[in-house]
Amino acid sequence: MTAGRTAGKGKGGVMSEDPILRHWREAVPDDRLAHLVKDAGRAMIRGLQMRLAQHEVSFGHWAYLRVLWVTDGLTQKELSDETGTTTPTTFSAVSAMEKLGYVERRYEPGNRKNTHVYLTSRGRSLKKKLVPLAEEVNEISVRGLKTTEINVARKVLLTIIENMARDEAESDDPALRIPSTREVGNLIAVRGEEIGQD
Repeated sequence: MTAGRTAGKGKGGVMSEDPILRHWREAVPDDRLAHLVKDAGRAMIRGLQMRLAQHEVSFGHWAYLRVLWVTDGLTQKELSDETGTTTPTTFSAVSAMEKLGYVERRYEPGNRKNTHVYLTSRGRSLKKKLVPLAEEVNEISVRGLKTTEINVARKVLLTIIENMARDEAESDDPALRIPSTREVGNLIAVRGEEIGQD
């Protein structure tokens, strides 16, 4: 189920309901929690993407900037670990951000093995513009909720994250892992050839 567009005015100037809201309220009000969490997260991401675009910053770069604003000068591997992205994805993002003038890559004296990523003054200055946008999205997302309800939601979501991280860490089954993009591509190619031979 893809996230719908924001509610807009329909016929006669009346606000029409977003398809995703109709999906949750009418079609599957008791669907799995995973779907609800995914759609809530996607809606918040879309809200932030709209705001970041006004400053010509992609959502993909936002994750790296957030980490670097806290800990500047990480290696690309450390940046991958902190953002939960693959090393090739981080390499591509850092390359793009370098072209935009947000970061620069440097070697530490005496160590030509690891490339460290540092914010430029332009990258640092984005923090004052972008963090308030993320705070605005968070404020919008919890409108109508009491502080106690927000605290319960945080506890629930953190527990879900911890439970799933523990499940992944404790798995002894080598089949229970996330395949690389290359592995998925190879699997699709092999299946495509098998179907073509039928």
